[in-house]
Amino acid sequence: MTRILALAAALLCAAALPAPAQQIPLRAVGHFSQNTKQIEIERAFYARLPQATGMNLAVSFNPMDQIGVQAADALRHLRSGAFDVMAVLIGQVARDEPFFDGLDLIGVSTNTADLQKAVEAGREAFDRRLQERFNGRVLALWPFGPQYFFCNSPVRSVADLRGLKVRSYTPSMTALVQHFGAIPVTLQFSEVYPSLQRGLVTCGITSAVSAYAGNWGEVTTHVLPLSVAGGIQGHFMSNAAWRRFTPEQQAALTAAFKGLEAEMWRFAQVSDAQSLACLAGKPECPERKFGAVISAVPPEDDARVREAVSSVVLPTFRDSCNRVWAECAAAWNRTVGAARGYTIP
Repeated sequence: MTRILALAAALLCAAALPAPAQQIPLRAVGHFSQNTKQIEIERAFYARLPQATGMNLAVSFNPMDQIGVQAADALRHLRSGAFDVMAVLIGQVARDEPFFDGLDLIGVSTNTADLQKAVEAGREAFDRRLQERFNGRVLALWPFGPQYFFCNSPVRSVADLRGLKVRSYTPSMTALVQHFGAIPVTLQFSEVYPSLQRGLVTCGITSAVSAYAGNWGEVTTHVLPLSVAGGIQGHFMSNAAWRRFTPEQQAALTAAFKGLEAEMWRFAQVSDAQSLACLAGKPECPERKFGAVISAVPPEDDARVREAVSSVVLPTFRDSCNRVWAECAAAWNRTVGAARGYTIP
């Protein structure tokens, strides 16, 4: 009898204990595995996300190229619910939604301070459009870093680009490349190295840290460090996944991704100079060295970029975007344009 009473008491105690929180799956897609530094940051972030949010998350994280995801299709995967969180190369999905290209239009924000102003001014309108069209929401917006020209022939000014095939990855970048007399070739990042190696393109535009991580120093000889953009990226969550969380959990996720965003901005700022030093093979490079020539940007090149913004970049953006969304140019003028002192007529 005593044993029966003890067993009953134990069962009552066990019943009184709170049930363990149900595990919440989170399928996350990261950037290209060639972007090793950003992937390291992403992987570490997702590993600590359950503890950081206090949630019982079962996170599945994979770089996009390792699971066969094309960068240009990221928003379609988000909308379909195939994945919960997508790392998105915004310039490469702008063909699905031209308004998104406006956050980092070529030549409009060519340094970190200006880019931060543009992103903060455009964030709310960007998020609203993302929710309307792709059933997703912005969790983080951050840059890869200044976007330069990496070439396998002597290029010391934008005047030297004439007649060359140049990798482009956004519509506004294509307009700029054409304005300088070059031939734009649309390639995703993983395709650029073999294209440079085989002579299919002469130059590629990307950040110094991406060029270094992608071993572009093996297939390029000259760098024109004329910043034409910041390479804005995003981490977006599908609304279907977002609704699985309580308001308190949503707040915890928002705070965690804000931390990721801040970390990525810091990394973009500190990695630029070091990556250029390593591409040039300078003694201060602590890692693998290459031997590229880093050209001094002629003062007139900055003026050429500003002229191109007014004459071709903004009109091209207006025409392509207004065809999809009649309010596009007006929305850009109120947000990014106002922050950067530009107005699309």
